[in-house]
Amino acid sequence: MASASTSRSDSTHVEDGPFRTDSDYRSTAKFTPQNSFEIEDAASPPPPRVPTSWQRRLKGPLWLDHPRVRRAWLYFRGPRPKVDLPEPTPFLSLKFYTGRKTRSVAVEPAWIRLTRPFTNPWLFVLLAAGYIIGFAFFARAQSFLTPADSFIGCTATYWAANDGCGLDGEACGPFNNATFDFRCPAQCSSVVLQNPRTVGDQQVDFVPLIVGGGDEEQTYRGDSFICAAAVQAGLISDSKGGCATLELTGNFTNFLPFTANGLSSIGFPTIFPLSFRFHPTTSLHSCSDLRNEALAFNVIITALIFLVLRPRPIVMYWCLVCIGFWHVTLFSQPQASPPPLDTAFEQFLPTLFVAYAFWRLAFRFTLPAFRKAPIEATVWYLAPYWTGVLTNLTTDKIPIDRLTASDISKRPGGLTALIIIILILLVIVINQVRVIRKTGWLPWYLGWYVAGGLVTLVLSQLPGLQLRLHHYILAMVLIPGTGFPTRLSAIYQGFLLGMFLNGVAAFGFDSILQTAADLRRDAPLGSDLPSFATNSTNFNASVPFLNQTIFWNSLPEGESWDGFALLVDDVERYIGTALNYSLSALEPGLIHFFRLAFTSSDLTGDFTMPATLYPNGTWVDPLPGPS
Repeated sequence: MASASTSRSDSTHVEDGPFRTDSDYRSTAKFTPQNSFEIEDAASPPPPRVPTSWQRRLKGPLWLDHPRVRRAWLYFRGPRPKVDLPEPTPFLSLKFYTGRKTRSVAVEPAWIRLTRPFTNPWLFVLLAAGYIIGFAFFARAQSFLTPADSFIGCTATYWAANDGCGLDGEACGPFNNATFDFRCPAQCSSVVLQNPRTVGDQQVDFVPLIVGGGDEEQTYRGDSFICAAAVQAGLISDSKGGCATLELTGNFTNFLPFTANGLSSIGFPTIFPLSFRFHPTTSLHSCSDLRNEALAFNVIITALIFLVLRPRPIVMYWCLVCIGFWHVTLFSQPQASPPPLDTAFEQFLPTLFVAYAFWRLAFRFTLPAFRKAPIEATVWYLAPYWTGVLTNLTTDKIPIDRLTASDISKRPGGLTALIIIILILLVIVINQVRVIRKTGWLPWYLGWYVAGGLVTLVLSQLPGLQLRLHHYILAMVLIPGTGFPTRLSAIYQGFLLGMFLNGVAAFGFDSILQTAADLRRDAPLGSDLPSFATNSTNFNASVPFLNQTIFWNSLPEGESWDGFALLVDDVERYIGTALNYSLSALEPGLIHFFRLAFTSSDLTGDFTMPATLYPNGTWVDPLPGPS
């Protein structure tokens, strides 16, 4: 077990280990002239190191013989032999001199004396067992008292985007005469579309998808996010989640926009085959999301560990690792509802291995330095730690979801937010480099980071793959550089550990390299787009609506496309090779929207932006680009 005296000098490099002191020799040797000579010889500084041949050869090309270059190199290299930074003096254990009087603030020592009876290891074991039992009851009440098939996610919906429901929506039936009791998690209002979604002639992005709800019976279109719609309708709480019952009501015309409970829906002025309404009551029980209560419970427990129980630093560290991982897994950001425990344990073992590396590389040099300042340790570690564990909430307002160029450029404020984050990181890195240089370890750290950067550069050039820096990877990269006994290092370690646990518990160890399909989600493919032959100049409004036919241009030559798919009012109504579609089956008094795509076997390309036909016979051409 590492103790507070752990340092790089005595634990990492044997050649830099401590020499024996004069007091050691005085306790074991008589001061005869011969022994005195041996002591003097042992205590004398070692002879200057003679550069090896390869070092001599590099001196010329690197200008190391030049005085200014050598001074810069010596400054960059830091002291030799390497040194350890002193432990920080507790802020709450200081002495102030005011004239002839000395005033002391000794809060930390007084607190240590007061809580010493509670530091018995057996008391810690007993309370740890009690915590595990209490946490298990919390998890049971959170996820395992409601039928598993009633849980839905924040993006659950009855209707898939574009042609996801098949011809005439047959894959998404039944359309009516069905009810469903469901339970939603908390915080669904912050779960938004990550790519533009076309509804009629509108495109919505970075908001929950809610269509309708503004009529007297609060009717929502079938592709609305069910949980967000239930929050807007006032049936469940965004902070506590809840249960409700909905009923499918089939065809509905003219979904009206609506704003309530912090959420706004959009309208859809024509007919859609699937809609739903909420019932005022439900038969489900035990529906409240307990993540806030679990958070308060775990924050109190970690504070007690740091302030009162105060086990050995390595025990405190493993408590943070386990509590944070299982809090994310079971409460704040589970991978599914109810949480899949098999997947959780699958991720837990590699998490422990990486966490052990964190301890060896960083935490064992910093956390023990605050053994005499438990109050400070609680502040410096726990506040940023819980900020990192709850990354999904603390960074929710930052307009960056993924560190990819397309996401950052599309989202308003994304580039500005990225620049601010880079500047903050730059300031932090410069300060940490300054600290590392004082110890003499800067060349060693820089060498490893340069090597890692070169490996990452090579990986990023692999064909067909894109580099993806998940936030758990950023934590793994940055934590080794924080292994120094400073307050800022403690803050960095707390936040980065929490961010790492959030990433692996919520998303698993996602690959650093991913394909374009992995990153696309439901974004456009970038495929060829067909074009309508019917346009605003040749559409004949004098022909009766039921006798109208719209046309599109033929397949391009030399391409693999073999047919077309047509969406009418966001529902797939035609698949085939024909170049026209009759409007005889449509309602003549309503506005209608048409989107067209190429098909190849079972693959459908990108759909065009919608062409719009108004009841008065006005045809509006589609905008360029995919929908």
